[in-house]
Formats: sequence, C-alpha cells, structure tokens
Amino acid sequence: MKKIQLLIIVCLIIASTSCRNEKKSYDFQRLEKFRNEVAAELTGNLLPWWSRTTVDYENGGFYGRVRLDDSIIADADKAGIMNARILWTYSAAYRITKDASYLRLADRAKDYCLNFFIDKEYGGAYYTLDYKGEPKNTMKHIYTNSFFIYAFSEYARATGDKEALETAKAIFELFEKHALDQESNGYFEVFNREWERVRERMIGESSDRDEKTMNTSLHLMEAYTNLYRVWHEERIADRLRNMVELFLDKIIDPDTYHLINFMDREWNRTSDIESYGHDIECVWLLNEAATLLGDKQLIKRVEDAGIKIAEAVEVAIQPDGSLIYEKDAATGHLNENRSWWAQVETIVGYFDAWEISGLEKFLDYSLNCWDYTHNNFLDTERGGWFSSITPTGEIRGDKAGHWVCPYHNGRMCMEIMERVEKLLEHK
Repeated sequence: MKKIQLLIIVCLIIASTSCRNEKKSYDFQRLEKFRNEVAAELTGNLLPWWSRTTVDYENGGFYGRVRLDDSIIADADKAGIMNARILWTYSAAYRITKDASYLRLADRAKDYCLNFFIDKEYGGAYYTLDYKGEPKNTMKHIYTNSFFIYAFSEYARATGDKEALETAKAIFELFEKHALDQESNGYFEVFNREWERVRERMIGESSDRDEKTMNTSLHLMEAYTNLYRVWHEERIADRLRNMVELFLDKIIDPDTYHLINFMDREWNRTSDIESYGHDIECVWLLNEAATLLGDKQLIKRVEDAGIKIAEAVEVAIQPDGSLIYEKDAATGHLNENRSWWAQVETIVGYFDAWEISGLEKFLDYSLNCWDYTHNNFLDTERGGWFSSITPTGEIRGDKAGHWVCPYHNGRMCMEIMERVEKLLEHK
C-alpha cells in the first residue's frame, strides 16, 4: 500500500512539473515576434519622442507637461515622480541596449535630480519644483521618494555610480528612521520638509482614516527590490521580506484576491475600490521581490497568490484585450476608462503569470492586451503615447506630466525583451 501511495505522489510531482514547463513547448516564433515588436516600439517611438520633446534646454531637466497635441507647457511645475521615473527609464534603457544616447539623458536626469530635487539640508526629495527648478512643494512624500530610491538604484546598477547609490541608501535610511510604523508595521506616507509627519491626502485617500495605502506600499517594495540588487545587505533583505509579507498577510484580500487600496493604521480596510491595473502589476512585482530574496517557501506563497490575483483580474479583461480601470465593489460602479499604465502592467503581469503557471490563457491575455495597446495608444501622427481612452474611444489626457512618463510603458518593453530573450536561449 505504501508503495502505491509513493508511486501516486511521484506521478503527481511529475505531472505538476510538466504543467510548470508547458510553456517551453509553445510557439517561440510567436514570442520572438512579440519581443521584436516591443523592442521596435521602445527604440523607434517611445524613447525618441521623450528625447526630442521633453528636454528643457532653457531651464534644465525636463518639461513638466506636454499636452495631447504635443504643445509644451514650459512653465508647468516639475514633479519628483515624473523626473525620478525618467531617470529610471533612461538608466534601464542604457543598461539593456548600451545605447550611449540613453546614457546622456540618464546623466542629465541624475544631475538634475541631485542638484534640484534632493534636499541638501534635510535629505530626501521634494514633491515638486517650479519650472525654473526652485522648490515648490517641499513635502517629503514616501511614494515620490520611493521612486528616487528606485531610480538612483537603477542608475547605479547601469553605471556603477557611487553617488547615485549613496543617495538611494540615504533615502532608505530616512524611511526607516521617520516613516516606519514601529507599532503596526508598514510606512506612514506624508511628511513636511523636516520629516515631521503630516496628514495630507496625496494619492486618492478619502478620509483621515486612510493611513496605509496599497499604492505607496507597492512602489516602496519595488524600490527596496531594486536597492537590494545593488546593495546586497541583510538589513535590506529583511525590510524587503517584510514588505512582501505585508502584501501576503494584509494587503491582498484573502477572499477576493484583489488588493485593498486604503487601510487604517492597523490595516483595517477603509476602501472598496478594486484597482485592476495595480492588482496585475502586483503579481509580477511580488514575484520579482521574492525571487530576488531566494526563499523557496516565500516564492511558493507569492506564486500561489499571484495566480489567484491574475484569475481575479480576469473579470476586468474586455473582448478587445484591454483592461478597464477599476470598480467600486460597494456600489458596483465601473470606471471603464483604459489607462496606458494599466494596459502595460496587464501585459507584464499576465506574461509573468504564464511563466509561473504555464497556463496558455495568461499568455493570450498578455499578447491580446499588447495588440490592443499597440493599435490604440500609440500616436502614429506625432509619436509617443496617449495616456487615456474612454469606453467610446475618445482620447484624453496629457502625453507627459506629473503622473505621465515613460516608466510603465518603457519598463513593459524592457521586461518583455529580457524575458523572451531568456526563453529563447533555452528553447
């Protein structure tokens, strides 16, 4: 009897392994076509548009806003989020392609961020500058500063630059000193210039009860992941593991497998919004963090949760391959707009879910969303990307601005390029 039971267990393991490796039998010509298309988009349209349109040669750095018709708002404020993301994008693009033109813009972004956004007296990065580079909103926002960790880490990864790495490390230390909630875990989010906590609502909070947000937590985890790549200290590993476990234990709803957007200090839900783009983005960012940590048990927990999140998001996928924005679960109201960033996170998130599970439907979601995105979000007349499309097909929003930058779409292109290249190496 025991031999029969052992044989059954062995057969189950073999079957499970076969399922995980099912992707290796897929059409690699299809994957190579996918890689070639996103690579052509990155280097032939997206980055060239940002390079020729957004560089502010008069006042330094990059313009703060470009409208839908490519008209430049030269006196628009310059956001820390946008500039940090530009730094990350051009640093990563140089690391992957070795194109010196990307390094020149990464250098420009790094110098501008160091000279104007970083507070020399109190540390950390300002929220916004005016168009001439003077501090405008001097608050220290954890979401914003997470992107400076992310960006300076990537620049250090691409170039070996020590100043960039030290800047990223210094912001990490400020987080751990001022923002870490020593009683309930997680991180508080908004501080004044001197790093004293204030209660401002900056990324969608609706009440003073909203003290922890999924969005800030997600990108802080992303930042710590990138910092750990270039500063392989056990303390970073501990803090990164903590963030992964917070998602698994507090932020992912154990019943619906959607992320809880807003929570009070003790992690009690204060929001019923389901943000589908963030859900699917979380799938691959969690997997990236756990894989870098190298803990097999943690990786297994993350993979299991990721597949359930990916399946939960299926309700938001439309027949044309696009992803709608969000749902208020309390009222049933749907925001059916298509946002550029949610589409590209769908592409990466479902590709990651396919790599984890071998389920063909996930690869189809990824490729179908790319087809939709390629056909609808690229400005074939002027170059660059649109940022938002209504359910009726109306194009809205700026092409560059506080929240609109080449990070989501540029990162998607580079993620797919690298992932497919690895698969093709082992075909």
